[in-house]
Amino acid sequence: MKRVLGVTAGMVVLVGVAGTAEGATRAAAPPGEPATGAAGTAEHAAAGLAGAPEHGISWIRAGGRTPFALTPTATPPRETLKWRPCGKKARTAASPQCADLRVPLDPARPDGERITLALSRFRATGAARGSDHLGVLLVNPGGPGAAGRSMAGHVSAKLPADLAKRFDVVGFDPRGVGGSRPRLSCVSPDAYFRAPRPDHEPADAAAENRLRQRAKRYADACRAKNARLLPHTTTVNTAHDMDAIRAALGEDKISYLGYSYGSYLGAVYATLYPERVRRLVLDSVVDPGQVWYESNMRQSEAFDARHRDFLAWVARNHRTYRLGDTLAKTSAAWYGMRKRVTARPAAGIVGARELTDIYTTGGYSDAVWPDLAAAFSAYVRKAQAQPLVKAYERFAKVGVGGENSYAGYLANECRDAAWPRDWRRWHADTARLHRRAPFLAWVNTWYNAPCAVWPQPGRRPFDVRGSHRLPPILMFQARRDPATPFQGAVRMRELFPTARLIAETGGNHGVTLSGNTCVDKHLTDYLRDGRAGQVRRTNTAWDARCEALPAPKPARHMSLELPRRLELARLLRR
Repeated sequence: MKRVLGVTAGMVVLVGVAGTAEGATRAAAPPGEPATGAAGTAEHAAAGLAGAPEHGISWIRAGGRTPFALTPTATPPRETLKWRPCGKKARTAASPQCADLRVPLDPARPDGERITLALSRFRATGAARGSDHLGVLLVNPGGPGAAGRSMAGHVSAKLPADLAKRFDVVGFDPRGVGGSRPRLSCVSPDAYFRAPRPDHEPADAAAENRLRQRAKRYADACRAKNARLLPHTTTVNTAHDMDAIRAALGEDKISYLGYSYGSYLGAVYATLYPERVRRLVLDSVVDPGQVWYESNMRQSEAFDARHRDFLAWVARNHRTYRLGDTLAKTSAAWYGMRKRVTARPAAGIVGARELTDIYTTGGYSDAVWPDLAAAFSAYVRKAQAQPLVKAYERFAKVGVGGENSYAGYLANECRDAAWPRDWRRWHADTARLHRRAPFLAWVNTWYNAPCAVWPQPGRRPFDVRGSHRLPPILMFQARRDPATPFQGAVRMRELFPTARLIAETGGNHGVTLSGNTCVDKHLTDYLRDGRAGQVRRTNTAWDARCEALPAPKPARHMSLELPRRLELARLLRR
C-alpha cells in the first residue's frame, strides 16, 4: 500500500467454450458484468478454482462476499517477447534486458483491443540453464500504481550469488503505469500538486467542501483522459496480465515475490492460478478482508502509532536534537511546528500537507528518522526552513512519475471494491479517527476521496483464498508496520493452509532483502528448496520470529545521500 504524496467460500467455476468471448455460450449475468459460459466441470466446481486454459476463456463466479461478481480469466495465445538492452549504456552479461508484451485490455475478450506492458529481466548468471535452473522470479513492489521494472534490479542484486545464478528475475510495470502503454495521467502535477497545498484538516464546512471539490476535479479529469483504461484497471486483471507474462516467458510455473499491495496481487494470482505457482513470497501483507476503505482507516491509526515511535526516538536522542526528552514534549514540538507552517508555510513551500507527507516517510522506514529529526530540530530551534524544503524535495515532491503512480493507485483501488458514496460516512469516520489518531487521518481521507465520486463504480472485493494445491508459501511481516498492519498478515495466513508467517519485531515496511540476516535466511532457504522450513504453529499468530535491525543512530544534520537502508522503502513508495 503506498502513499505517493508523501499508501471464498462458495466459488463455482463456469468454463466457457474454447474460443473468443463472443463465441462462447452465454448465460445471463448481472448488469455491467460479463456473461458466463454454460459449461463447467465437477472437478473445478468442487475445487472452486479457475480452469485457466492456455487458449479460450473461463470465468469465476465468486461466492461469499462476492455472490454476483463474475471475474474473467482468459489467457490469449502466447506472444513472443523480443528482449533488448535497457537504455543506451554498454551491454554486459549482467545488464538488464527490456521487452514489451501486448495483453488484452479486457481479459474476457482475448481477441479484442490490446495494451502494452513494459518488462525488465535480469537473467540468471549461471552458464547452464539445465535442471539446476529455478525459472522465473517475478517481482512487484506494490502500490497499486508502482512501476516494477526497477524492482527486478534491486532483487537480483540482493540475492545470494548461488540464487542469482539460478533465477531469471523479471519485473513489470502494471497496466497504465511507468513504461506500459497507454499510461494513466489525470492532471498536470506542477499545477495540481503545487506547494503549498490546502491544509488537509478542514477548519470548517466550507473548507471541507473545497477539498471535496478538489478530489472531484481529479476524478473527473481521470474519466476525461482515461476512459478506455479505467474500467479494466483492476487487481484481478493485473493478475491475468501476470499469467500472460508467464506464458510469454515459456514457463509452466513462476515464482513470485510481492511487497505491500504486491502481496494482495500475489494472493489473487494464487487463488486464480494455483497450479502455476512454484514459489510464493508475500512481504508486508495486505489484509484481504479489508479491501479498501476499511484498510485505509486502519492504516491511518497504525501510521499515527508509528509516528509516535519516531517522536519517542527523537526524545531518546534529546542530546542531539534538543526537542524534549519525553514523548509528550516531542509531540508538542511537532504539532507546534505543524501549526506554524499551517499559518505560514516554511520558505513559502512546506505547509501542513507537505509537512505530513514528509514525515509519513518515517512510517515506511526508520532509516530516514535522522534526516527527519534534523530538519525538525533545525526548524523548531533555529527557525531554519531550508532543511524542511530539502526533505520535501527528497521525500514528498510529486512529479510526473508520482502523478502517474497516484492515478494508478486510484484506478485500481476505486475499481477493486465499493467505496462509500455518501460523504457523511467519510466525514464521520474521519472525524472520529482524527480524535485519537490525528497524524494521518484527514490526509488519508483526502488521498482516497476521489473514490467517493470515481467514474467507474467499485465492485465487491475478489474472494482471496488458498488451496492445498498450492506449494508452501512464505510470508513476512513487521509487527509495527503502519502501511500494512500486522493483523492483515495474520488474516492472510489463515486463508492459505500452506502458508508460514515470519514475524519481524520492527516497524519498517518491507523486511526482506533489506539487511536483516535472520529474515533473509528464511527467504533464501525457501527460494532454494521451496520448503517453508518451519512447522505451522497453532498457538501463535506466526510461525517464526526475527529481531528487527537496530534503531538508527542520531545525526545533527541531514545526510548528503540517502541511506542504503532506505533503498527498498523508496522502491515500495515509487
